[in-house]
Formats: sequence, C-alpha cells, structure tokens
Amino acid sequence: MRIANLNGRAALISESTAVDIATASDGAFGPDPIDVYQKWSAFVAWAGDVDLSGGLPFDQASLGVPVPNPGQVLAIGVNYKAHAEEAGIPAPDDLIVFTKFQSSLAAPNATVELPSDDVDYETEIVVVIGTGGHRIDKADAWSRVAGVALGQDISERAVQRRGPVPQFSMGKSYPNFGPFGPFIVTPDEFADRDAIEFHAVLERPGEEPLTVQEGSTNDMFFSVPESIHRLSQIVTLLPGDLIWTGTPAGVGLGRGILMRPGFTLTSTLNGIGSFQNAFVAAS
Repeated sequence: MRIANLNGRAALISESTAVDIATASDGAFGPDPIDVYQKWSAFVAWAGDVDLSGGLPFDQASLGVPVPNPGQVLAIGVNYKAHAEEAGIPAPDDLIVFTKFQSSLAAPNATVELPSDDVDYETEIVVVIGTGGHRIDKADAWSRVAGVALGQDISERAVQRRGPVPQFSMGKSYPNFGPFGPFIVTPDEFADRDAIEFHAVLERPGEEPLTVQEGSTNDMFFSVPESIHRLSQIVTLLPGDLIWTGTPAGVGLGRGILMRPGFTLTSTLNGIGSFQNAFVAAS
C-alpha cells in the first residue's frame, strides 16, 4: 500500500493513479494525512478492501509533505557502517539522536534555497510510526511501523559543526531541508524489509550525472526495529512520528562536493519511485 499527500489530502496510490481517502471512506479517514496514522489499525482494515481501479491520474507536482504535521521528528546520526568508516568515526555504542524541526519538512520535489556554500546532502530511509508506544520490544517494532519513505537530510555543515558543541538540529532545519517521499510505503511492499535499497544521482551543469550514494538498510549499526526499540526506552512514540534513520557512505563532505545553484539531486527508493530536488541561490 502506498499513501500520498495530494494537494493537502490523503490519497491511496496505485501505479499512476490516486484515490482520495476521505471521499472513498465517506469521511471516516482524512482528508488530513495525519488522520490516517492516528487511526492506523482501523485504516489498514478498511484499506484492504478498497477498489483502486477508479483512481484518477495525478501530477507529481501535486505531491505534498507526506506527513506534514508529525508530533515528533527523530533523526539518527552515524548509523551506516560504510558512512562511519568514510567519516573516520568509531562504531557507536548507542543511537546518536537529533531532530529536524517540523518547519524543515518539505514535499518530495521541493526546490531548496541554499543559505551558504556549505550545504550537503544525505539520502536516507524515513520511518513513519503507525502504532505508538513506550518501551517497545524489538520483536514487536515492525508491527508499529505504518510505512517508510525516502528522504534527503540536507545539512548546512558550518552550522552543524558550530561550537562549543555540535548543532546538528539547527544545521539540518533550514526551510525545505527535509524533503521526503514520494509516498509512504507499507513494509510488505519490499522483498526484504531489513534490506531496503536506495540511491541518489547528482546532476551538475556541464557534467555527467554522478551516482553519489547507494545504500541498503542491511548496512545499519542499528536496524529499524533496534532503533525503534532503543528510542522508545526514553521517548513515547506517537502515531505519525517520523524517524530519519541515517545515511550511507557517499555524502558530499567526503567527496569534496557541496551543493551549488543549478545542481539537481534525484533520490530513488528502488522499486518504488523517485523524487527530484533543484538547488537555487537564496532569494
């Protein structure tokens, strides 16, 4: 099952068509996308019988922030083994956690204004909680997940590294620094939910496209279930919460590539879909 935000309304996606959830359910769910996750169990039971054959074509430009008003946004740093190696960071003993403030969340195809010459990309899987809880068992964690999407944890490195202690949350929370999508995809759509693959391609004027990141969640230090388990030992997770799960190797900082006006980044959740972000000078 694939769920999108189309013009501010929750929709079920099938190939290139969409069914408006509020209309199809006679108002039982939606139209606000967060309503779907707050009623997740009932929604799943209803959606299993929905006929999607009457869906209407939609424009990719109509895709909005998949979960525009989550209660909490949690993000994990240094969660991929190859990324830790390229950054020269020892394997973490526990989760490294920060947030992306809600105002940074963006539609999948958002245009990103560059506040400086020190902006980087980080492609990663974003988990959406369907059934929340406190002290969730690792064995039960996947059952709490509504779905996953792909995200770009865009980062202003100068602010992120600003002392006397790192400012991860501030450096990653400029407007449109958190595009994700293109849809929320339920875990059953993946052949192996513990090895979800994704990649990103950078296009620069006058140069050949460059695949900058290729990742699989099987390279994580802390898997999706382990991350949910550990986070929930402290935080009570809520329906609709987002967990940005970390980035694989290939970030721009390690390649000597920082984003410039005219660059375009295409992020692909393998087998599901892509979205594209254009980078422009600040107005």
